[in-house]
Amino acid sequence: MFGIDTRVKEICGADKDALSQMLVKEQQPVILRGLVSGWPLVEASRAGPESAVTYLKRFYNGKRSMIYQGPSEIRGRYFYNEQVSKLNYESHMGQIDGMLDSILATLGCDDAPSLYVASNAVDSHFPAMRAENDLTVPIENPDIPITPPLASIWIGNRSLASCHFDSLENIACCVAGRRRFVLFPPGQIANLYPGPLEMTPGGQAISMVDFYNPDFARYPNFRQALSVGQVAELKPGDAIYIPTMWWHQVEGLNDFNILINYWWSPSAAYLPAGMGALLHAMLGIRDKSAAEKAAWKTLFDYYVFGDSATAAKHLPPESQGILGPMDELKARRLRSLLLNQLNR
Repeated sequence: MFGIDTRVKEICGADKDALSQMLVKEQQPVILRGLVSGWPLVEASRAGPESAVTYLKRFYNGKRSMIYQGPSEIRGRYFYNEQVSKLNYESHMGQIDGMLDSILATLGCDDAPSLYVASNAVDSHFPAMRAENDLTVPIENPDIPITPPLASIWIGNRSLASCHFDSLENIACCVAGRRRFVLFPPGQIANLYPGPLEMTPGGQAISMVDFYNPDFARYPNFRQALSVGQVAELKPGDAIYIPTMWWHQVEGLNDFNILINYWWSPSAAYLPAGMGALLHAMLGIRDKSAAEKAAWKTLFDYYVFGDSATAAKHLPPESQGILGPMDELKARRLRSLLLNQLNR
């Protein structure tokens, strides 16, 4: 599939309450076969979409959610129009139970509209469901303040979330329908040809390449990405670990699909996401002269990407300030400095 021969490594019989720390240490995708096969929601889905919907509705509290809807012609690929001037679907606030009924009513229809609820927090719309369907996420550094893992639910008919990356660790659990994941390491960004940063289907830049029909004349280096890509196919009850910053395309292969994923960061809660730093660097550095950019690259290597202790080790501890080990107070001080810079 897609010209990729490498299959994601598999582990069978993983203990969902004590996932090995090797997941985050290896920083490689891993399929966790049968990890959530005992969830009641998975068992309900095996009886069919109607059974899964009945189970879900038991927990739905009636809150409205963002619903994506596209014409049948997009075949579930949430993307752009030909001119990349707007998205190829509409989004609106609506009732999840009504969307579920619409999916059931169009099962098996070739001209069914594409319907999708993406990345909806489980706790906000399906309270108490995690009491019966949940996972203990492996947290590596319990001694620092960590933001609790976020459990999100994805519901729809056939769907294709184009290749993108997330800055969080991720365990995605296939609950209903089959899922196909296509994954690439972070270093393949240039070979995946990411699209706009401002207008995106899900908040992150996506690959502009149609994996089923790649235009190699327009995207020639995509062949290099294919040579290091990995493919995983999941059935209900299986899960996959996706390391932070790995690019991944996610496809719901059936007329009814549910996925629940857990995002978390092993870093301290007071550290913000890195995307803000990237955008600021684009504003302040990208269009400077080549000589100045090269100098800034040296500074970034020294202060950011190298050994974090290098910049401060020659200074007395009381004089290190924000160069010393990061804590919540220093994080606040850095935010203040950054806001002052941006407001000039």
